[in-house]
Amino acid sequence: MSLPAFLLVHTVTVEAYLGDSAYEPLYAAPVSVRCFLDEQTKTVRNKAGEEATSSSTLYAPLETVCPAESRVTLPGGRQTTVITALKRDGGSLPTPDHLEVQLI
Repeated sequence: MSLPAFLLVHTVTVEAYLGDSAYEPLYAAPVSVRCFLDEQTKTVRNKAGEEATSSSTLYAPLETVCPAESRVTLPGGRQTTVITALKRDGGSLPTPDHLEVQLI
């Protein structure tokens, strides 16, 4: 079961992080993603397990490609970076499967 379409009221632009070149990070082409954006500051853990401050959380369809360090442009135009992306997949349980993305 996916997130219900009526919850996906925001659209963000995601440039998935591909890795580093010799001079700068590499990103995939920008992709528009419908999601639910919760702009709330909270403390989260990054991929190294260290504490980080997240300014926003977005909830997107599970198939969204948005690894840590990806660039995300929010509806208001602010560009931010992914701290961590967590797959919330209930398997055969009737839960709303989604990707939870913590943003700087």
